[in-house]
Amino acid sequence: MKVLDRNFDFAVSAAGRINIIGEHIDYCGGQVLPAALSLKNTVYIRANGRNEINLSWTDVPDRITLDLDRLESYKGVKYADYFAACAYILRREGRPVLGCDVLSDCRVPFGSGLSSSAAIEVSFIAALLTIAGERIDPVEIALYALAAEREYVGMNCGVMDQYASACGKKGMAMLLDCVTLDCKYIPVALGDYTFVIANSNKPHSLVVSKYNERRQESEAALAEINRFFPAEHLAAVTPDDFETVADRLDPILQKRARHVVYESARVKEATKAMARGDVPALGALLRSSHDSLRDLYEVTGRELDVLADAANAFPLCAGSRMTGGGFGGSTISLVHKGLVEAFKEYVGERYYSLIGYAPTFYPVEISDGITIKAL
Repeated sequence: MKVLDRNFDFAVSAAGRINIIGEHIDYCGGQVLPAALSLKNTVYIRANGRNEINLSWTDVPDRITLDLDRLESYKGVKYADYFAACAYILRREGRPVLGCDVLSDCRVPFGSGLSSSAAIEVSFIAALLTIAGERIDPVEIALYALAAEREYVGMNCGVMDQYASACGKKGMAMLLDCVTLDCKYIPVALGDYTFVIANSNKPHSLVVSKYNERRQESEAALAEINRFFPAEHLAAVTPDDFETVADRLDPILQKRARHVVYESARVKEATKAMARGDVPALGALLRSSHDSLRDLYEVTGRELDVLADAANAFPLCAGSRMTGGGFGGSTISLVHKGLVEAFKEYVGERYYSLIGYAPTFYPVEISDGITIKAL
């Protein structure tokens, strides 16, 4: 990459993310607990003085040119649509978008549930603003990226992924209120334990999965609850209030709402457990979260369940759960530092014996979000 560095003016990176706990509640008005990863997308960029964006990638041979006057026409174009979405949203918001040459180097595994899409969006938006001499506001960039994902790509997601990718801080988790965007940074200090990511390596696409269906169901559940008492957001409903009306809800909507309500409560308990270094309590909450995502929200699938079950059977794993949108992707496990290699071997062997192919493991290094380097 050193040779390539000399051909560009800036290297702009943004992080993938894990969500420690708080799954499928960001779009329900809840608090979540993500952290930015050292796995990043880096955009190498230079202005070219033309009315086009020339895209290239380090891992695929494709070369695609975007006409700045036709940015709306690239929806569904493989590899290019996320980049076109970002440029389109920036222009719509009145921000300058210069013609440029771009090389994208993504080290966040695609389909891993670690939000490679957010890392691509955030890094490219930050890169476009950088070459235009514009100010860099990470929260603003996260909101631009969210608009690109929702309005152009068609993924009706919440704000967590883009916020974590843009606003992460080294060594810190983020207790993020997805309504107000209030964010409290919390040191990730787990004593003798560390997080380990296991990628199921099951291909998935949240846009064509049931992700958007789950969002619609959560909105329908809130509408039913509002027939009995007012609640602005589903995640704002307390467990006690929920139980007063649960039996009067449609059975499927009751399951979806029960997950959201109790997952929101688990985020609060997990934040307290992390603050006091209570690894057993945090691990138990991770296990409960996965059970809820499997049985109530129904977004795990066999691969993620096998990974989580294998991890939770390992003697010095405090707890494991899926992380991300589900339907494939990864688990996050809380493992004793001295037994990480044994954990990988144990989980890998059990997963391979039941699924037929191996998972991939990643160490969790919690990193900054956006970084910009002049070359």
